[in-house]
Amino acid sequence: MRRPRTRSVVVECRTDDDHALEAGAGAVAGTHVAGLDITRTRLYTADELYDAPRYADTFDGRAYQWALATSGPAEALAEVLHDQAIDNALGAWVAGVGRGLVGVMGGHAADRGTPGYAEAARLGALLGRDHVVATGGGPGAMEAANLGGRLAAAPPEALAEALRRVAAVPSFKPSVDEWVAAARGALALVADPTPSLGVPTWHYGHEPPNLFATAIAKYFRNALREAILLMVCDAGIVFLPGAGGTVQEIFQDACENYYASDDAVAPMVLVGHRYWTEELPAWPLLRALSRGRAMEQHVHLVDTAEEAAELFVRQPVR
Repeated sequence: MRRPRTRSVVVECRTDDDHALEAGAGAVAGTHVAGLDITRTRLYTADELYDAPRYADTFDGRAYQWALATSGPAEALAEVLHDQAIDNALGAWVAGVGRGLVGVMGGHAADRGTPGYAEAARLGALLGRDHVVATGGGPGAMEAANLGGRLAAAPPEALAEALRRVAAVPSFKPSVDEWVAAARGALALVADPTPSLGVPTWHYGHEPPNLFATAIAKYFRNALREAILLMVCDAGIVFLPGAGGTVQEIFQDACENYYASDDAVAPMVLVGHRYWTEELPAWPLLRALSRGRAMEQHVHLVDTAEEAAELFVRQPVR
């Protein structure tokens, strides 16, 4: 990780307040409503999240509805305990995966079958040859990058066929079930996928997690999830065209690199000259911010997936 945590801190809470004790007990009981496991030791798989034919009946769907319908100290504690368990499981997964992680950030609105989706998938496949592809775990460019990363070791025609199969259902709207079914058709193409990571959140539970990440770290608290996703991408991040969320991620990552020591700066690659200089001109500000800092030589603006991936071939894994 870019800022490795070398030890765990356990905070012991003591109280004689009966209400607080009841809240803690209620949190454990409340987890059964959604089927949450606040003591789990591993990340989710797509099959665990999508454990029923209808999305409304799946664990993922039930957990989202539970989060929307409940509030109070018991539920808040259950969410905290769940997210801490996921955080621990993610740390163990990253330590054991054996390769550096490259993040791919981009818009959730990139529909299957579009050039932007295909570009993100091609980027994921190129990066996945040497690194683990990590995304926010949602639809759009995130799904495409996880798809490409999953098929990184497969022949090029496998990715082409996967793109063809998912294009039959461009979006999870209006039917998540049809969107999932198309993804399952693509999953069947490769029996031994290359590891990739998705880090979605129930904060955006109206956007279902994609099925192509081989490991899924799903959080309730979005701020925690965003910070952790950037932190685990130790080999750097590629930013595809996106909107508010992607711009936020660019400058959240830039802040980390701005204050980082020379040996802790991770590459930042923006894809799309016209997009990042004219439509959403984040590049001029990023370039100005980096001037004279250790990060200056590690920020790049390119036009294609191939150019972006080539930068990571040359970059050592930290």
